[in-house]
Amino acid sequence: MELIDALRSTGAVRDYIAEPVTDDVVERILDTARFAPSGGNRQGWRVIVVKDRAIRGRLRDIYLDNWYEYLAQTAAGLTPWTPVNDRDAEAAAVQHADEMRAAAEAGPGGFAEHFDEVPVLLVVLADQRHLATVDRDLDRCSLAGGASIYPFVWSILLAAHEEGVGGVVTTMVIRSEPEVKGLLGIPDGLAVAAVVALGRADRLPRKLTRSPVAAFTSVDRYDGEPFGSTS
Repeated sequence: MELIDALRSTGAVRDYIAEPVTDDVVERILDTARFAPSGGNRQGWRVIVVKDRAIRGRLRDIYLDNWYEYLAQTAAGLTPWTPVNDRDAEAAAVQHADEMRAAAEAGPGGFAEHFDEVPVLLVVLADQRHLATVDRDLDRCSLAGGASIYPFVWSILLAAHEEGVGGVVTTMVIRSEPEVKGLLGIPDGLAVAAVVALGRADRLPRKLTRSPVAAFTSVDRYDGEPFGSTS
């Protein structure tokens, strides 16, 4: 696949057919993704391929506990867990999480409810000893350390796309990181960065909808003239 086509067509895939993704395919995906850039080329990632059914089931339950809180906040008009949320409004919204759970249990469920059935689950860890977190001491949530991890995560999705495999990056279980670390035997100093779900889909996305360049790019200042076409 041509690079530009891959960049424009690698979308989130959450629905998979009942066909396994073999270990050799997963290894090829990771073998390509390992060439992702990282600060100092320190490659501060680790990956756990989760196969055990009991562990998968527990990850699903952890995912769901946080997912229904996410849905409750969304229903209240909030972007869940943003650093600038009104915490009282957020807490009030979360009180309705059980309603979201009950509604989901009344139906067939979606990606979250069947998280344990995803063909491939990759837990991506960040070794904090290898992250140059230059914004560590700023008075806001840290972002910079992720620059050495998330290019690798994105490369997993690009490499999977080349293999005819779709996937999505999930972060929901990070809300319960201590439990996840205990479940997977993750030592101190490592953080859970994402869980990547992979599987074969009936149809991979080919045309994605995104905002134009001028919607998010300006000249010289944040409030400067838009850069690029407005089409």
